Amino acid sequence: MAESSLLHRLDGLVSRFEEVGTLITDPAVIADMKRFVKLTKEYRDLEKIMAARSEYIQIMNGIEEAKLILETEQDQELREMAREELDTSNARIPVLEEEIKLLLVPADPQDDKNAIVEIRGGTGGDEAAIFAGDLYRMYVKYCESKGWKIELTSFTEGTSGGFKEIIFTVSGEGVYGVLKYESGVHRVQRVPQTETQGRVHTSAATVAVLPEADEFDVEIRESDIRTDIFCASGHGGQSVNTTYSAIRLVHIPTGITVQCQDEKSQLKNKAKAMVELRSRIYNMEYQKYLDEIASKRKTMVSSGDRSAKIRTYNYPQGRITDHRINYTIYNLSAFMDGSIQDCIDQLIIAENAERLKESEL
Repeated sequence: MAESSLLHRLDGLVSRFEEVGTLITDPAVIADMKRFVKLTKEYRDLEKIMAARSEYIQIMNGIEEAKLILETEQDQELREMAREELDTSNARIPVLEEEIKLLLVPADPQDDKNAIVEIRGGTGGDEAAIFAGDLYRMYVKYCESKGWKIELTSFTEGTSGGFKEIIFTVSGEGVYGVLKYESGVHRVQRVPQTETQGRVHTSAATVAVLPEADEFDVEIRESDIRTDIFCASGHGGQSVNTTYSAIRLVHIPTGITVQCQDEKSQLKNKAKAMVELRSRIYNMEYQKYLDEIASKRKTMVSSGDRSAKIRTYNYPQGRITDHRINYTIYNLSAFMDGSIQDCIDQLIIAENAERLKESEL
């Protein structure tokens, strides 16, 4: 993209930035929470673009000044400083242009949200449940390294360890925008703990990552919900199987069912279950958006197809392969200890390349 064209695009957003800045101080807008949150997010996004625009203009002006000094100035020290300024600025311009292009491409509107993560053991019986447990531990370690908070919602343990199913919420800055790349089928190749002959088996677990819906994203009528109260099961000490604290919510119009048994308090479990129910209802609409992305992007990086095999964990070779971007590394033990950032970074790079191609910027 030509420099003048890019600046023209940026200049066109200045008035919108000023308009949104005025709107978010308007009492009528503040009173409308849904609109206020939407405008606040738009303001934050535009603020980043305006900062990049300022830097771009500053660098372009610096280039002009440096060129003028080299043309007119005789002082060698000044000429040397101008030459260094010119080299630095010319190196920064293409990098900044790519950053600006990405900022101008609409991001997934859900990226800033918290995430609800659901891991289920798939094919492979007991070994699949053990692997689901390994994935849960991997995500816990990763989230700890990011300073994100994990809250368990519900789980069903496997007979030989791990989990047949485990659901948890991750809270923090930009959580969904990072963890969404983990949605899909994760395949493991290793000798199961239950295998006596030492043969390598292939098992799988499915990971689903949903954006957590805010209260104003979805309106749920109390009359549309059936509430069941029962005793919690699994770990938890004396209160398990004695206190009716576990909650199951059924949304009658959609048939969606969620349950929470993690807290000892019935009220706390109901509040957690409501967040998950709201998110699952919201996700039905959001899925249409994901399917639309999947139809456009060849890499299927953040595709709506959660049945797609995305990654293989090969224990005999110590290898991880992400099939969406043909990414292979041989540090499986560190990866399972939560060192997954490099893989996610590569997925983000691939996704950004697809976004830029779509927008034809």
